Amino acid sequence: MTARAPRPALSGSPGDLDTAELRSFVVLAEEGHFGRAAERLGISQPALTKRVQHLEAKVGGALFERGRRESRLTDAGRVLAGRVPTLLREAELAVEESRRAARGEAGLLRIGFGVASLVRLLPEAVQRFRQARPAVGIHLRDMATAAQVEALREGELDLGFVRLPVGDSALEATPVLHERLLAAVGPGSGWQDRTGLASLTRSPFVVCARSTSASYFDAVMKLCRAAGFDPGIACETHDLYSLLQLVRAGIGVALVPSAAASMRAPGVRFRELRAEEAPAWQIGIARRRSPRSALVEAFVDAAVQVSRERRSG
Repeated sequence: MTARAPRPALSGSPGDLDTAELRSFVVLAEEGHFGRAAERLGISQPALTKRVQHLEAKVGGALFERGRRESRLTDAGRVLAGRVPTLLREAELAVEESRRAARGEAGLLRIGFGVASLVRLLPEAVQRFRQARPAVGIHLRDMATAAQVEALREGELDLGFVRLPVGDSALEATPVLHERLLAAVGPGSGWQDRTGLASLTRSPFVVCARSTSASYFDAVMKLCRAAGFDPGIACETHDLYSLLQLVRAGIGVALVPSAAASMRAPGVRFRELRAEEAPAWQIGIARRRSPRSALVEAFVDAAVQVSRERRSG
């Protein structure tokens, strides 16, 4: 049987490149002399020769024409010399950017939010965070709590302002807001403080659709039924601002998160429900327990600080 000839060694792929070898190549190309290049690099001349030989093996050809007094680039060496400085700069920038991200100073934060956090906390928290870390990009998504929890679990969000409790052991949450429902009424609504929600028995209601927030919609239905009536829904919308404009236009009354009072819709009055009627809940910043992110925790700290200042003020 005829022995097969040995297969030629494969030349290295870009993934095999060593930055020490590339840096040595650049210095040698600039100096044109092994001795001077080795001295500049702080290594021995044999070590420099070995690095160049490794790189030439990966390229599959000579990079230098070695003379007694100087070494000149070959055609392959000139091609590589035109690209390597850029590669080294990009590698250095990538490492530095990663270091900054590890310190919470750079990167991208993907944040989910609902109306209460948008009205009462999120803008100020984002502004404060950006002042301290201007290099960090922020992408905001308006999402219901259930959608945020799923996106956090799947790694599509880094943070979410969600209704507590979260109910997922893979996530942790820090409370930042307390929320409750108020009645939003327009002129001639028939609201009476003495009887509270029951005074709206015959009033048409406008609500945010259940597809937008199942927890909100279900809470409205439950409260009205506890007050002795099923609300007649005149219109459904998908955001709180539109809902308040419908109340303002006299289309109906509504039950809204207390954050809506900060929106100051002209002609809309906000009325406190009676203590036994008014459900309260907490909103927290949820994120994955692992891996921990300095960037995420820095934003949480900023939001918690804003929340404390608002409560103390």
